[in-house]
Amino acid sequence: MKISTKTIATVGMFTAVLSVLSILTIPMPSGVPVTLQTFAMALCGYVLGAKKGTASTLLYILLGTIGVPVFAGMTGGPSWLVGYTGGFIWGFIFMTLLCGIGMKQKNVAVRVVLGIAGLAICHLLGVIQFAIVASTSFPASFVTVSVPYILKDVISVVGAYLVALPIRKALFAGNILTEEVRAAA
Repeated sequence: MKISTKTIATVGMFTAVLSVLSILTIPMPSGVPVTLQTFAMALCGYVLGAKKGTASTLLYILLGTIGVPVFAGMTGGPSWLVGYTGGFIWGFIFMTLLCGIGMKQKNVAVRVVLGIAGLAICHLLGVIQFAIVASTSFPASFVTVSVPYILKDVISVVGAYLVALPIRKALFAGNILTEEVRAAA
């Protein structure tokens, strides 16, 4: 598989966007902060598509795992993948992938529903891992680390879709995105 310089630069640019949007955090008593990560992951998938968007998310996770402070609140290291918030980090992969798959669909509602399905997987993985790490029940974990964030995260996915449309248009105009992704525009 041949990877162009343009693809490398685009994936790297969106990895940087993911990193920057993860810096701002609002601490919560549960240990799972409020961030712009869900917005960033959805934006990445909606703009770049499934393959490049997921590659950007995987690069973001790899950077954070090796200790680059790209996770929420400028943290990093492998411990975050197995801690209270690790399930959400793993869930970002599915969220970005489904947002990207959504962009191949003609129907706008299907695009957004696929993004919200990715968000649901992200929350499910986050709740499961939190329940295991915190030694609490699934329902208690759901109420603690999912319910308070659901409305914000759904708004983030819809907002990311709306913001992605003009970004995609500009990237196509600048010949930065390829025909492979253009089919969904």
